[in-house]
Amino acid sequence: MNYAEFIDEVSLAEQAENLGRMAMMMGLIPSFVVRHFPDSWEFYIPDETGNRLTPEEAYLHLNRLVDSQN
Repeated sequence: MNYAEFIDEVSLAEQAENLGRMAMMMGLIPSFVVRHFPDSWEFYIPDETGNRLTPEEAYLHLNRLVDSQN
C-alpha cells in the first residue's frame, strides 16, 4: 500500500506541487500554476479545465496522472 506523505493542509499542498513538477518532467502536463495565499493555495493546470483546483483536487488529479504512467 502506498501511504501519502502529508499530515496537514500545508504538507498536502506541497505534495500536490511536487506531483505537478513530476507530471511536467514526465511530459504529462505542459505547465501548472500555484497561487499562494496566506490561508490557502490555488492550483491551475492550463489547457485542461482552466478551473481553480484546491490542494486536495490537485493532489488527486496529479497523483492519478503520475500513477497512470508508472
